[in-house]
Amino acid sequence: MDNFLILHTCAVTPKGTLQNAAIWIQQQHIARIVDADEELPPEMQALPCLDAKGSIAIPGFIDLHIHGMAGFGPELADPQALLNMSEALAQTGVSAFCPTLYCAKPHEMEKLLRKLRPAVGLETGARIIGFHLEGPFISPKKPGVMKPQDIAPADVHAFEKICEAADGKITSVTLAPELPGIEPVIEYAKQNGILLQAGHTNATYDEFLWGAARGVTHVTHLFNAMSPFNHREPGVAGAALMHPGISCELIADGVHVHPDIVSFLRTVKPIENIIAITDALLPTGQKEGPFAANGEEVVLKGGVWRRKADGVIAGSALTMAKAFKTLLDCGYTLPQAAACTSSNAARWAGLGKQGALEEGAQADLVLLNASFEPEKIFLRGQLREWN
Repeated sequence: MDNFLILHTCAVTPKGTLQNAAIWIQQQHIARIVDADEELPPEMQALPCLDAKGSIAIPGFIDLHIHGMAGFGPELADPQALLNMSEALAQTGVSAFCPTLYCAKPHEMEKLLRKLRPAVGLETGARIIGFHLEGPFISPKKPGVMKPQDIAPADVHAFEKICEAADGKITSVTLAPELPGIEPVIEYAKQNGILLQAGHTNATYDEFLWGAARGVTHVTHLFNAMSPFNHREPGVAGAALMHPGISCELIADGVHVHPDIVSFLRTVKPIENIIAITDALLPTGQKEGPFAANGEEVVLKGGVWRRKADGVIAGSALTMAKAFKTLLDCGYTLPQAAACTSSNAARWAGLGKQGALEEGAQADLVLLNASFEPEKIFLRGQLREWN
């Protein structure tokens, strides 16, 4: 069907929540959203209907920072792996995503991007927005689980080669703004429409503000792998908390960031500048082990992936649907949770009306049940059943 109604659902729109809505899907877009308690407009009355009574309709999720899903991800250096990742994410309600590359030596990232870029545009599941580079110009003092030997000093010429290899398909780059020689990299990224993120950084408060003044106004996985908030040295975390215009990623699994901090964040930052991400690793959703990510064996323990060798957290096992539920559990309203898991990311990545339930937007919807679990998923107006 390309012209139908979703009827009797609670629609979470940018203007608020409509408790009993009729959503008209026409040619892969949302044509109208009206109150189903009132008489439907004549042009909607004869349309075929999907009765979604008891469901909650939210926009399809957008994940700007994810390393893999269901055993597929960029690290496999295979375009088909990205397409399989796209299909796997679609089954979890994700409508668009940025496959995220681990920090690697510049020539290795360049080589990987040349292999992967042919996949972009061929996906039939979740849309590939573009690549997110998590490095290579990050701080050796805040590597997280990045391999220290892969961290590179800032080098604009190396970055130019990486960008050329991606052929315009890089959406964002995570870097440390305190690194010597980083300014030309920042300027080159801006000139080429690449969004700048501060992450894996040990910048002081002043060093971060220097970067923010030059365009590094988004923070990668807030609180994780960055200089912490201290009363004498606010660090990157403090700068993100204190400056409303700084937007931030949030790994909303309740482990990477304490649930009370997840809740606190909404009281000190504008909701529109909080973007929930998964940072999920390749084995997330994989049925059988052994499990590996970034060339190292990992185990699922306490809700996160940990390196088997030393127990260090390697990344999340999160889905965006679970992130949405975490936000609700932490006191976010339905519209706030929908903004953090979809429309905020769409705006930040320049996707226009994608990421919102509103007239004219692409028809990417997730219907949640009473437990806030996905039941039915629509991508570009096409129904995909929840498995």
